[in-house]
Amino acid sequence: MSFDTDTGKTTVLEARPEASLDVPWNVVVFNDPVNLMGFVTLVLRRIFGYSEEVATRLMLEVHHLGQSVVWTGEREKAELYVQELQSYQLLAAMRQAN
Repeated sequence: MSFDTDTGKTTVLEARPEASLDVPWNVVVFNDPVNLMGFVTLVLRRIFGYSEEVATRLMLEVHHLGQSVVWTGEREKAELYVQELQSYQLLAAMRQAN
């Protein structure tokens, strides 16, 4: 995790150097003490197009378990989703799927 003092943004990226581009990647959202549960649900709906039910389930995983895999797929799209989530001030990262 790094904090850019110029922009005030925190960046969380988890990548392994040997990671292949064709391997699926997980987009993970982490719990934080700042964002309200309703806001997290709204952001998940807006970015991924999830239903209220799916977005609420994922938000509750974040809230109760400390993190949730909110999307899995190709690396470039995962990178874009992490950037979008971070633009809403959510703590998000990508990890290679197991």
